[in-house]
Amino acid sequence: MTEKAEDGTRGADTAALAKGGRTNFFGFVLRLLARLPFLFIAGQLYGAEALGRFAYATMIVELMAALATIGLKRGLAKELSKGDRPESHVVGDGLVLAWMLSLIGALIMIALPQIVFPNSKISGLDRIFPLTAIFIVGSDVTLAALAYRHRVGATVTARSIVEPWVLTIFAAALAFIPEWKPDAMIIAYAVSLGAAFVASIVPCVRLFGLPRGWRPHPVRLFRMMRENLPIAGADAIEWASRRIDLLILGQFATPAVLGIYYVAQQVVTLPQKLKVTFDPILAPVITNGLKQGNSSVIAGHLRQVGFWILAAQIGIALSLGMTGEAVLDLVGEGFGSGTMILNLLLLAEIAYVTGAVAETCLVYTARHRNLMLSVATLGVQVGLTLAFIPLFRELFPPESPDAAVNGIAPAAALLASGLFATVVKSRLLRTTLGEPVSGWRWPMLLAAGAAFAVGILVQRYLVAYWELVLGLPAILATYGIVLWYRGFEEEDRLLFAGRDKFRNDPEQS
Repeated sequence: MTEKAEDGTRGADTAALAKGGRTNFFGFVLRLLARLPFLFIAGQLYGAEALGRFAYATMIVELMAALATIGLKRGLAKELSKGDRPESHVVGDGLVLAWMLSLIGALIMIALPQIVFPNSKISGLDRIFPLTAIFIVGSDVTLAALAYRHRVGATVTARSIVEPWVLTIFAAALAFIPEWKPDAMIIAYAVSLGAAFVASIVPCVRLFGLPRGWRPHPVRLFRMMRENLPIAGADAIEWASRRIDLLILGQFATPAVLGIYYVAQQVVTLPQKLKVTFDPILAPVITNGLKQGNSSVIAGHLRQVGFWILAAQIGIALSLGMTGEAVLDLVGEGFGSGTMILNLLLLAEIAYVTGAVAETCLVYTARHRNLMLSVATLGVQVGLTLAFIPLFRELFPPESPDAAVNGIAPAAALLASGLFATVVKSRLLRTTLGEPVSGWRWPMLLAAGAAFAVGILVQRYLVAYWELVLGLPAILATYGIVLWYRGFEEEDRLLFAGRDKFRNDPEQS
């Protein structure tokens, strides 16, 4: 490939990544606007205990769904890039495989409902709740297929508009029907997942068409499953690393404390989605780059996306963290005791960004070593969580809220394991590609310092209401303005461009 053609390819890829990033940021804002009302409704109308029970049940079902997806959220791009058969047939194979595995998992949980609802009475629709995993994996596969063709708008529609708003509306409506209220959040969750699946499958069929002439092939499905096992393992471990804290905490804390931790975790998962939604956009760029042997181009894209995500994560962490008590108090009385948990979880997301971006490439270039590092990261997290819980109980005075004593320990362990993952995975990828992959730039520190100074003034002079109305936007705006003028380069501004500049002028890449 000539240098000019290589620059043109890189420019087109950067433009596609920027377009996906713009769409994903818009989706993040929509998800934020929808998720906060749900947390408010859940906290005010259901309480921390009911929210904790709901959190544990959804966590278990989502874990099973993550395993059943068998790495197809990233592995599907590799299958589609082969080009050896119609794309609709590949998508059909992926759906059948994921549905088969999720149905097996759901049937096991239906037979043993205590897995989903431990130390809790099984009633109403609880027993069939695991069947919702079918909707989760269906959406994952179809949205991954759409993202391969850079159609990320469907992800925003399904995951940032349909799913959260249907959940919020149904949870609010069913809370006022006494006979439905015990199952209300579970029903609302199931309906929201079903609606999101419809919003995913419809554009997928429109783009790829129905798989005419296709029939499921057991040998082909088994081969796909076998090839994706390392990716599936990495995906499952990454998912578990974001939920194992809740699982362990459930063994040591009351449902009320679990509910407080869940609310803090849900606020943090909003910026986490910024990274997750880049995975299917990066996947085809990486797989095509590997086919062409362009390690430097791949590393450049990873640094670019890593910078975008880090920049967004730091700004969001500062604005949400420095107004954290006001944000959590919106949910209900007592939730403000989770402020320290919220801040630690936000720092953990920042710590893990570079490792997570590196893993996006490692699942193709060093699958088995990446899997071993993921297992080691999870081991560090579990070990530190179990060690920190009794330690923090000794360190904190007896009058401290349970949420502070029990919840800070797993959050601190997640932060430490995130740092560990970033160091080992970024070093491994740098060795593999022969290029640096970190998206860190020093101007981010200058922007964070300016925003922190504004945050101190906000905390000192504004009451809770005005912290949210004026303070939070002021912190975010300060950070954004400083970073725009001191940290952004020409390529970075594509994220906010009204058109894909590189398509018109590839020489600038």
